[in-house]
Amino acid sequence: MAATETQGVRRSRGARSWSSILRSSPRIAIGGAVLLVIAFAAVFADAISPYPPNQQNLRARLQPPSAEHILGTDHFGRDVLSRIIHGGRVSLQVGFIAVGIALAVGGVMGLLAAFYGRWVDSTVSFVVDVMLALPGFLLALAIVAALGPSLVNVMIAVGIAYIPQFARITRSAVLTVIEMDYVTAARAAGSRDNRIMLRHVVPNSLSPVIVQVTLSLAGAILSAAGLSFLGLGAQPPTAEWGSMLNAARGYIRDAHWAVTYPGVAIVITVLALNMFGDGLRDALDPRRID
Repeated sequence: MAATETQGVRRSRGARSWSSILRSSPRIAIGGAVLLVIAFAAVFADAISPYPPNQQNLRARLQPPSAEHILGTDHFGRDVLSRIIHGGRVSLQVGFIAVGIALAVGGVMGLLAAFYGRWVDSTVSFVVDVMLALPGFLLALAIVAALGPSLVNVMIAVGIAYIPQFARITRSAVLTVIEMDYVTAARAAGSRDNRIMLRHVVPNSLSPVIVQVTLSLAGAILSAAGLSFLGLGAQPPTAEWGSMLNAARGYIRDAHWAVTYPGVAIVITVLALNMFGDGLRDALDPRRID
């Protein structure tokens, strides 16, 4: 009964803490609300968008915003709003998959390096240092150039470029956790390494990793849009924000809306993710005083 009551007290304290954090952190609230709207539009893009994203109407090409086309049309007469909505689905998909690759590979590398130390730590640290010798975007650019232009290769390239960040943040978090008394007690009790890692180390190392995921999502979406703008990512006629900017850049003087609104979509999404991530980082900071 005592253990159960203690766990209940901890859960109630945690609930109160999270509720107070959400109330006192406008960045989490605003960023989260914007992200929910973007995610909702991406999931239900087929039902929300007024036109199919690739439907062409050459008679209506480069029309300014109007009641019929709220954000205007591009050089093929395609509705810009519809393509932005569908482009959000593609951009979020690229971001989540790329960050998932980085988290899976980098997280395992950081966990093993911190838990076993010695030659494992030295090897992982060397690999991470080599990868960090190149800026992330240039590394992704080189990988896509080697693999060939496609959306799948962009996901792989951006994911690989973000592996060092997750390896370092996971290693740092695990190094702190493995010094805790409950890990020492588990080792003294004869628990296997995989049990200690999965039951004690990983769950208690998630806070900084979760924050890194939200911040890396913003960077991954921005990197993917940059690669698509260079013609190395999404290929026509796929609706993707970076490729939309690339396709419409030649018409920026005559039809600025075809360039402006996809750029605004990128800025809003990245800003919302950064706001949410910064607020989450402050909320999970152990030095935070309520």
